[in-house]
Amino acid sequence: MNKQNNKPGFALGKENYKLLLIGFGIIIIGFLLMMGGGSDDPNVFDESIFSFRRITLAPLVVLFGFAFEIYAIMKKPKEEK
Repeated sequence: MNKQNNKPGFALGKENYKLLLIGFGIIIIGFLLMMGGGSDDPNVFDESIFSFRRITLAPLVVLFGFAFEIYAIMKKPKEEK
């Protein structure tokens, strides 16, 4: 007869939590890439706020981070024996 293991545990496996942390790090990197480009003088316009890094690369990195988070949550944890 099989006895069921009714111990309460975490919803996700150890690997899932590691992947969640990696995804969170990717999102933070994306937001860090968006920083900067402002002018110290409010009367002077600085075109660097429209750089490729801030307009294209950083949002793509953030979106990839969120997609990675979804993958980390949906990944089925490995069965422990």
